[in-house]
Amino acid sequence: MDSETVTGSGSLSPAQQHGTYELLPFVLDPKNIARFDAGQVIIGDRRQYPFEQSFVTCRTVAEVASAIEGMVTQGSGPWLASVNALRILTSDSPDNPATLMADLQQARDLLVSTRPTNTAMMQRLDQMLSIAKQALATNSDVDYAIAASIDEVLLGIYDDYTLRALAMADLIDDGDGILTNCFGEAGVLLSIAFAARQGKDIIVYAPETRPYFQGAKLTAPSLHEMGIKVNLITDNMPAHIMSERKIQKYVTAADLITLDGHVVNKIGTFQNAISAHAHDIPFFAFAWGRDDSKKQRSDIVIEERDAAEIKLALGTATTIDTISARYPAFDITPPNYVSGVVTVHGVASPYNLESLSTW
Repeated sequence: MDSETVTGSGSLSPAQQHGTYELLPFVLDPKNIARFDAGQVIIGDRRQYPFEQSFVTCRTVAEVASAIEGMVTQGSGPWLASVNALRILTSDSPDNPATLMADLQQARDLLVSTRPTNTAMMQRLDQMLSIAKQALATNSDVDYAIAASIDEVLLGIYDDYTLRALAMADLIDDGDGILTNCFGEAGVLLSIAFAARQGKDIIVYAPETRPYFQGAKLTAPSLHEMGIKVNLITDNMPAHIMSERKIQKYVTAADLITLDGHVVNKIGTFQNAISAHAHDIPFFAFAWGRDDSKKQRSDIVIEERDAAEIKLALGTATTIDTISARYPAFDITPPNYVSGVVTVHGVASPYNLESLSTW
């Protein structure tokens, strides 16, 4: 993405105005998340970071789906990888429009099945299928239409990241210790960077996040790259550090937030919210957008991953194969533990989300 691009009116967008692109660490630069190049999807391999800045090349939709399922990318990465995967089909589209739409629908279904909890990918894929259908109906170039739409969505998303981050930055005080969980993505990291740019002295406590260690491998190195003080901790330390009064705010991303204010995020978010509540520490969750199909807790599908994954630590076995295990990848924090949801309109009550048309 070209950070010099301006809006149609000629004015700078929120992301450009506030220098968002210049603040982003390596793993959050859009071109390092996922991109389409010469018939292939190039995905930043977050499994190898920070030791390597490497990429996985996918030549088929099935390979992209496998990469997403295999945790090559997480958070915002799956939706960007998946919409670019559609271009594998549209860049070499068949003459028969009906065949192309059928192939795109099949690709969409395969990709959505890889991460059932975070519905951002489903929304973006459905948006691209609608764009493709419209392009076919008007005899337009489908691949160009999807490519242009991806660029437009990306620009809008980073503007939204900026607006949310600025709202959260205003609530961060000088001297704050901030607890997060897993990888906070651009919203959380930018809010801390904006607050630091205001002259506030901040330290972040980043739990390591078993079993893929996103806190250790993504959050802590990204904050370090951004010049933010960070302490890496294990997943079972937050309550103790809260009791030491080292933490003043708990701030995370959210893979999904229901209309009635339930926050779905990486497993471990809920238990930290309970601890935060017990220590009178406010918990703020960043919205990525609104999903009208997720009205309440019962609408949530929690992804249950292969239990074998939690018997490993970075490829090394931690127990014997015959031990039983479970791996629910996400948990649900009820709204009574949520102090505010960070939206493009500012920080909102979790009980007032349905009244906001956009988040």
